[in-house]
Amino acid sequence: MTDIQDPDNKQTQAFLPDFCSAGVVLVILLIAELVAILLTLVSFTPGTFLTELSQISIFILWLALAGTAIMCLIRPWAERQGHTAAFVFCFAVLELLCLTLAEMTWQLTLIFGEAAIIKDTHGNFLLRTLVASSIVIALAMRYLYVSSEWRRSIVLEAQSRISALQALIRPHFLFNSMNTIASLTRSNPAKAEEAVEDLADLMRANLNAQKHQTTIREELEAATIYQRIEQLRLGKRLRVKWDVDDLPLDALMPSLTIQPLLENAVYHGIELLPQGGDILITGSRSERKLSICISNPVAQNQSRRTGGNQMAMDNIRQRFDLAYGQLASVKINHTKDNYTVHIIFPYEEKSI
Repeated sequence: MTDIQDPDNKQTQAFLPDFCSAGVVLVILLIAELVAILLTLVSFTPGTFLTELSQISIFILWLALAGTAIMCLIRPWAERQGHTAAFVFCFAVLELLCLTLAEMTWQLTLIFGEAAIIKDTHGNFLLRTLVASSIVIALAMRYLYVSSEWRRSIVLEAQSRISALQALIRPHFLFNSMNTIASLTRSNPAKAEEAVEDLADLMRANLNAQKHQTTIREELEAATIYQRIEQLRLGKRLRVKWDVDDLPLDALMPSLTIQPLLENAVYHGIELLPQGGDILITGSRSERKLSICISNPVAQNQSRRTGGNQMAMDNIRQRFDLAYGQLASVKINHTKDNYTVHIIFPYEEKSI
C-alpha cells in the first residue's frame, strides 16, 4: 500500500516505486524483454531472429536486474533529495551501470570468442548502448515523474477533503450543544462542565487530526465523546449499542471515520424519529480484514434537505479507496426502515 504523508513532506514527492518488491521486479523484467524484442526486430537479419534475440535479451535482462538491485538500495536516500536531485542522480547511476556492463560484455566477448558475438566495433557498441539506454532511462524517469505528480495531486486532494471534513461540524450541532450547556449551567452545573470538556475534546479531535491514519481506539473515543454530548440533548431517544470487542484497538484506519458516521446516523435518523431509536455499531475481525457496521433506523417519508450525508460518505469512500484500493470497501444498504454503512479494510497494526 502507498503511504499518504503531509504534502510538505518529501516522501509525498517521491516518485520511485519500490524496486525491492517482487511485483515491480517482474514488471521491469517484462518491459526489459519487450525492449529486447523491439531492438531485435529493428536490426535482425532473416534466419537469425532467435539467436540475436537471445543475445540481446541476456544483455538487457542483466542490465534490468542490476539496475533494479541498485535502485532498491539507493531509493530511500534518493527520494529524500527531491525530484530534480533524485532524477539526476538516478539517471547518472543507471547510465554508469549500462556503460560498465557494456564494457564488461565487450571484454567477455574478446575472452570467449564465439560464445558471445557482438557484430560492432568497441566504440560503436558503447555509443549505441549509451544512446539506447539514455532514451529508455529518460522515458522511464519521465513516466515516473508524471505518475508521481498524479499521485501527489491525489494526496493533496485527499488532504483538502480531510481538512474539509474536519471543519464540517454542523452549525446545528454546535448551537444545540451550546444551548444544552446553557440550560445545564443552572440545573446541573457539574454536568454542564463535563459537557464543555467533552465539546472541547471533540473539537480538538476534529480540528487537530492532521494525520491521515489513527487507531481504532482513538476513533472510538471521539465517537463516544460525541455520543455523550448528543445524549444530553436527546436523552432516552438516543440509544447507541456498541459491539466492538472483537476489534483490535491498536489497528490503524483513516481518521475521522466512525464519529462522522455516528453523527450522520443521529442527524439523518434519530433526530427525525419522535420516539428515537437504536444505533447499532458492530465491529469484527476475520484473519487480516476488519469490518465495522453502523446501522440506524430512518423515518418514514422524512429526510433532511441537505447533501451533507452524501458528502461525508463520498469523502470516506474516497479516502478508503486511496488508502487501500481494492482491498477495502465502503457499502451502503438503504431500505425504507434502516440505513446501514458497512466498511471492510485491511488490518494494519500501529508501528511502535
